[in-house]
Amino acid sequence: MADVGALTTRFDIEAIRAQFPILKREVNGKPLIYLDSAASAQKPDAVINAMADQARTSYANVHRGLHTLANETTTAFEDAREAVRKYINASTVEEIVFTKGATEGVNLIANGLASLLQPGDEILLSTMEHHANIVPWHMLRERCGVVLKWIEITAEGELDFDSFDAQLSDKTKLVALTHMSNVLGTRPDVERVIKAAHKAGADVLLDGCQAIVHERVDVTALDVDYYVFSGHKIYGPTGIGALYGKSDKLNALPPYQGGGEMIDVVTRDNVTYNAPPHRFEAGTPPILETVGLKAALDWMSALDFAAAKAHKTAVYERIVDGLTGINGFRIHGQAQNKGPVLSFSLEGAHPHDVAQILDRYGVAVRAGHHCAQPLMKELGVNATARASIGIYNTIEEADAFVTALDKARNLLLA
Repeated sequence: MADVGALTTRFDIEAIRAQFPILKREVNGKPLIYLDSAASAQKPDAVINAMADQARTSYANVHRGLHTLANETTTAFEDAREAVRKYINASTVEEIVFTKGATEGVNLIANGLASLLQPGDEILLSTMEHHANIVPWHMLRERCGVVLKWIEITAEGELDFDSFDAQLSDKTKLVALTHMSNVLGTRPDVERVIKAAHKAGADVLLDGCQAIVHERVDVTALDVDYYVFSGHKIYGPTGIGALYGKSDKLNALPPYQGGGEMIDVVTRDNVTYNAPPHRFEAGTPPILETVGLKAALDWMSALDFAAAKAHKTAVYERIVDGLTGINGFRIHGQAQNKGPVLSFSLEGAHPHDVAQILDRYGVAVRAGHHCAQPLMKELGVNATARASIGIYNTIEEADAFVTALDKARNLLLA
C-alpha cells in the first residue's frame, strides 16, 4: 500500500475537496461519498465559475461576429482549443476538433472512414471496449461491409497480445482500443499496439476517457493517429469533448455533419468545405462548455500529478485491503498497473441491490453492464457494481465504503 502519511506533505486532500461544493452534501442523512467518477466526475469551483463568469460578462456566438462580445467569446473558445492541444501535446490546434464527447469523436471517425474503407477491410477491437467504441464500428460494418475482429483478454484482464498478433494482418485498417478500461481499470500497452499496427499499415484510435484523468497523455510521443476524450470525466462539464487527429488523417476525412461553420463556399449548385478542425464543427458549438473544459484542464495542469496519482492509488488499495475480509467478494480485473477502478460482485447479491443499499449510507457507486456487454459476457456475469476513485476521495471514505458494503452484504444475504 502507498504511504498515506508521506502523501499528506505533497497532496492536500482537504484543500482539494474544498474546491468541490457538492461534496458538502449529505445523502440519506450521511456525508456524500462519491465513488462514481468513472461515469462522470464532480466539478470544482474553477469550472463552475469559469462558465458562469463567461455567461455573465462576455457571451455571444463565436467566429462570425464582429462586435466586442463576439470577439471576446471567440478568443475564449479558441483559447480552449489551445488548452487541449497543450494538455495532450498535439502539434497544432488544427489537430483538435471539439465534439460533444468521446462518443461523437468515435462516430465522426467511423462516419469519415465509410467513404475510405472497402468491404473486407478489418477493424480490430478488444473485448473490454465501451459501447461507444463498439457500436459505431458495427454501424460501419452494416454500412460498408468492413469486418470486425476481436482481441481477447487474459484471465487477469490484460490485453492478450497473442490474440492481437494473430488478428493483426495486412487487411487491418484500424485498431480501436481503450487507453484504460472503464470496467477493469486495465491500461493496455498501447505503445506496443501502435508500433505493431503502424508496421502493418493500420491506424490506431484510442478511447482516452479514463486514461486522461489518471495519467499524462502525450499524443505526439504515442504516435497515435486519433485520440478521443470527454470533458465530464476530467472534472469538466458534460456536452463537450475533443478529438485529436493527425493532420493528414483529418484532411483525408469528409465532413461529419453539414451546416454553418464547416463550409467554405455554398452556391445553388455546389458546396466546398472548410479545413479541419472547422470542417467537423457544424453549427453553434457548446461555447460555455468549451470554456469549462479549458478551466478543467487548467485546473488539472496545476496539480502535482504524481502525488495525485499516488493518492488515488492509496485510496484504491485501502478499499481492496478492507474487502479481503468480506466473504463472497470478487474483483473483476487484476491487471498490473491498473487504474483506480474497482468492479466487483458479491456472491448471491445483485449489483443493483448492492448499489441501492450503499446509497442508504451516502455511498454512490455504479451498477450495471457499464456499457460493456461483450466484456460482461467474457466475465460470465450480467452486471457488476463499480467503485471508481476520484481525486477528491479519501482514506476515510475508503473505510466507510468497506463498512457500508459489509452491511449491505449482511442485509442482502442474511
